[in-house]
Amino acid sequence: MPEGQVVLMAVGDTGPFHAPADAYGTLVKPILATADIRFAQAERLYSERGTLQVHAEIPNARLQPELAAVFGDCGFDVVSVAGNHALDWGEEAFFDTIACLEAQGCRTVGGGRNLAEARRPVVIERKGVKVAFLAYCSILNHGFAAGPNKAGVAPVRVHTYYEAVEYQPGIPPRVVTIPYEEDIAAMQADIAAAKQIADTVIVSQHWGIHFVPKVIAGYEVTVAEAAFAAGADLVLGHHPHVPKAIGVHDGKVCFYSLGNFIMSRPERSPEQAAHFEKHHGVKLDPDYPRLAYGVDAKRTLIAKAVLTAHGPARVSFLPAQVDKQLRPEVLRPGDPRFDEAVGYLDWASEDFSHRFTVDGSEVVVS
Repeated sequence: MPEGQVVLMAVGDTGPFHAPADAYGTLVKPILATADIRFAQAERLYSERGTLQVHAEIPNARLQPELAAVFGDCGFDVVSVAGNHALDWGEEAFFDTIACLEAQGCRTVGGGRNLAEARRPVVIERKGVKVAFLAYCSILNHGFAAGPNKAGVAPVRVHTYYEAVEYQPGIPPRVVTIPYEEDIAAMQADIAAAKQIADTVIVSQHWGIHFVPKVIAGYEVTVAEAAFAAGADLVLGHHPHVPKAIGVHDGKVCFYSLGNFIMSRPERSPEQAAHFEKHHGVKLDPDYPRLAYGVDAKRTLIAKAVLTAHGPARVSFLPAQVDKQLRPEVLRPGDPRFDEAVGYLDWASEDFSHRFTVDGSEVVVS
């Protein structure tokens, strides 16, 4: 790219449970190397310290520090630590994770020793273009949000209400989700401040309904539109472990979920698999026992944006699929999987304004 044009590539949840960490990026590293800035979401903790918290979701969120090498191996420049497992093992493991990622050459965003640190942007300058990153989390266990004198992640918390849709007993209610006004105000203030020091502002959001394809919670749209209204240029979503809608809001693009990038987890027992499928209504793929997040968990994409001093000049994505060795592979036109992946994302996005145009190996979003 010429001077004044910076290529950003962004991916979703990253944090494989199984070694070796440098095996997963084999197919995708040459693609990532063509970007000027690379972003990822850290899904796991990297530490040998800490205590499993009583409100933690799963014990396997903490991994050996050497597994953080996946981020350095893929050359990520910015990594969000604003995730739902950030404090699963307490503050020690959280701080160790930040240190591990920074030792891999990554700058971390979205978490810190207090709220001011968690809300602080990371600004990267390439080719004369300044790009600011902010990161927030809406999937928050008790005590995970940073406070004035408390470690944690930058929050965008959400109220959940249930409304009856019919007078008949037993009919499932409508779920209403409304973000905290004070968190929206804080996020918008952060974006406005970042816009004063950078040409482009990228907002990362750890949010959404996991495992279930297509479904978008109402608060996600509210938060995305609030971010854009404050001056954000691009929103990158993750957490659901499956790709979801790509929506255009007043000319700006929101990737509601980038899906898994490089992930693995312990295999589920037959009993655990049956419970997962019944509880979430999502089938597991027997060919991917270590990617047991649903049959669509192998779908992924790389968001790509050409950034200038005036914001994004072009936003696109690279359709990809995780192979049975859990390596993301960028798909090419002419491969039936490419057309199927584009069709899937078009279906997932049908409730949002969008148009996809294939240009070479990219799908341009407009």
